[in-house]
Amino acid sequence: MNEKLALIVPEIVLFIATCVVMITGQWPSRALREITPWIAAIALFIAAMIGLNTEPTPGALLPTIAPYAKAMIGFIGLLLLVNLSGVVDRQLERDVDEGKPFLPLRSNRGEFYAFFLFSITGLMLTASADDLIWLFLALELTSLPTYIMVAISTQSNKSHEASVKYFFLGALGAAIFLYGFALIYGATGSTNLAEIAQHFATHGLSPIGTAGILVALLGLCFKIAAFPMHFYTPDVYQGAAAPVSAMLAFVPKCAGFLGIIAITAAVGWREGGHLPETVESTLWIVAAVTMFAGNILALLQSSVKRILAYSSIAHSGYMLVGILAGPGEAGAPFYRNGLAAVLFYLAVYGVMSVGVFAVLGALETRKDEEADDIECLRGLAKTHPVLGWTVILCALSMLGFPPLLGFVGKLGLFASGVSAGQIPIVVILGINSAIGAVYYLRLVAVAYLDKGQGPAPIVTSSRYAGRRIAALCSAAGVVVLLLVAQPMASAAQRAARIDRPVITHDDLHDAHAETDLHHDDDHDS
Repeated sequence: MNEKLALIVPEIVLFIATCVVMITGQWPSRALREITPWIAAIALFIAAMIGLNTEPTPGALLPTIAPYAKAMIGFIGLLLLVNLSGVVDRQLERDVDEGKPFLPLRSNRGEFYAFFLFSITGLMLTASADDLIWLFLALELTSLPTYIMVAISTQSNKSHEASVKYFFLGALGAAIFLYGFALIYGATGSTNLAEIAQHFATHGLSPIGTAGILVALLGLCFKIAAFPMHFYTPDVYQGAAAPVSAMLAFVPKCAGFLGIIAITAAVGWREGGHLPETVESTLWIVAAVTMFAGNILALLQSSVKRILAYSSIAHSGYMLVGILAGPGEAGAPFYRNGLAAVLFYLAVYGVMSVGVFAVLGALETRKDEEADDIECLRGLAKTHPVLGWTVILCALSMLGFPPLLGFVGKLGLFASGVSAGQIPIVVILGINSAIGAVYYLRLVAVAYLDKGQGPAPIVTSSRYAGRRIAALCSAAGVVVLLLVAQPMASAAQRAARIDRPVITHDDLHDAHAETDLHHDDDHDS
């Protein structure tokens, strides 16, 4: 019990902060209400630092993933938190400034920041999960708060509609992967991931076990916005406020990939770095279709949020290439370790995806209406240089343009895929990177050039400085983090260690005896 508590100290810190912000967010004093995000920021920083120093978990299937994942989640959570400034209670605070009384019933600040911290807590718990029940609860704690955050992020009916779509499809996704978990339990007799891995290594994948793995992966496709569970993404991203869309681009996706890594690690990669044939074929098809669907549909959009939504879908396909590549041989270097490449790319994507969303949130076409149409970015590098160059740097980084951080992340996926012999899917990855260059360079061209077919829409800078700070930090991150890319890659490599089950002679004897018993029962029948 003490070992479990020591493992979740960062989550306990975030839970305490969640209880505090629910109180301060509703306080009649304006000064106390305004420290609410600062409380959340301090808690995230403390949780990240504690997570960074978390000891490996003995006996776990993925014993070293928690320190890297929790530190990454905490620091990117700080960036997302800064970007969330001014999302809720804008009109309420204006009324208070005009002398009207503060009405707690109208305030959403406390709930909003509490839901944000709950979601980050669930994401950290996902990184700690060593059991299917724990994994399910952590995934749902990550997702459930985001449904409410989408609904209250704007006063528009679009956000309410987006939240309803997101909720019902999220419930469907949860039901699917929970059913998959039930089948896995039925096939192995255990919910512990290490014991499931031991069972699969000893007995192989039974039909029920195979069905359970495939159904669970299908449900997790909703979390990462991958085919065939990707349809909600553009509507939800466009309906939510830009800062909340930035959160959706990272938090559920990170939770989904941590879950996929745990499930595939339990199945195990065979000689030559291949998953069992049925599982590998399914993931191969999902990855290929996800990349093509995301990139091709992004070409047809004029809404920047929808472009970024389809881009998010495509990036999920890119990271599935690392899942297919697997961890490589024991002690394999970073460029041969697909799981390390995925963990590294999650951090990279978290940094660079915030930038463009932060720019959209920092621009307004009219009072409290965020910029979204791509024409709103026209000539931005001249009219608002910091925001314009943020769009340029972040778009180029998502493209994988050297020498920006996104290039290093994408290079890891390419190298691990080639090393594992997954040449066809690597070729598809290359083709889709070229397709993606079209709409990324379109964003760059619009922001850098000021020529168009008509007058550019009038946009003004939002009064919420946090969004501009988040945009600046994101743009700086895709450049400055190159200096620590090697230590980050090494940390991801250590995090991707899998303690493979040791198969003893007694295990094989018991497995053969159990098989013979089943054959005898069938013969007697």
